[in-house]
Amino acid sequence: MDRFKLIKEVGDGTFGSVWRAINKQNGEVVAVKKMKRKYYSFEECMSLREVKSLRRMNHPNIVKLKEVIRENDILYFIMEYMECNLYQLMKDRVKPFAESDVRNWCFQIFQALAYMHQRGYFHRDLKPENLLVSKDVLKLADFGLAREISSAPPYTEYVSTRWYRAPEVLLQSSAYDSAVDMWAMGAIMAELLTLHPLFPGTSEADEILKICNVIGCPDEQTWPQGLSLAEAMKYQFPQIRGNQLSEVMKSASSEAVDLISSLCSWDPCKRPKAAEVLQHAFFKDCTYVPAAVRPKAAGPPKTPPGVE
Repeated sequence: MDRFKLIKEVGDGTFGSVWRAINKQNGEVVAVKKMKRKYYSFEECMSLREVKSLRRMNHPNIVKLKEVIRENDILYFIMEYMECNLYQLMKDRVKPFAESDVRNWCFQIFQALAYMHQRGYFHRDLKPENLLVSKDVLKLADFGLAREISSAPPYTEYVSTRWYRAPEVLLQSSAYDSAVDMWAMGAIMAELLTLHPLFPGTSEADEILKICNVIGCPDEQTWPQGLSLAEAMKYQFPQIRGNQLSEVMKSASSEAVDLISSLCSWDPCKRPKAAEVLQHAFFKDCTYVPAAVRPKAAGPPKTPPGVE
């Protein structure tokens, strides 16, 4: 770590803290993630989910892992530096972002998700803090909870910050998939367009109630599996019709409301895939790839073993 000078702590999470740093050899500004627990072998470090995920990702809208360093049993990830995250941009604003900005940002993230899902990974912890921004470029970060789609359930129930957590996770399903990322993106899009969380629950039960208040309750026609999950944990859905999403998002375009409505479907099978979302009318005329992140011509990325 002698090559790096830590300048300022820019984030602190459960597993590690993130610092803005400078590479003393070439003057490059980088982000250094310093993990909190100790690691006693390099093999242990390289088997970490975050390392395995990021080493297989090469996309202009996914934060790059430059180096992994273990020193005195402390693990450091050297990553590309981004100026801030979407949460920081939102909390300082008085009026919502222009829909054109939201369109450009979300188009980039759905491109990253399409790439990631097609390579057999889903993120599981999408939230505004994990969407990093530099100028007009958005990148997906923090793969500590990323999971291979091909790995066998059961998965851990407690993933993703509550407000962006898909109903199947809230209802303790052990076999969810990349559709949880689609739900989270619907909630994030709505929040960018209104500056208010779409489902600001104060507990798991209140989160489900907040969802019902907006999109109504599921039934045998809309999500029979959800009723079974609720029954298994002795939860009873409240009988609420719910406001129409368009009432909650009065200033949003009909295309935006239509997309968020499909992303926030109770039934994960009815949510569109990331690659399908890119074809939605909301992104019509959107071929937005900022010059700074246009990928250089290269061969196709390697597919992880066991993933078609």
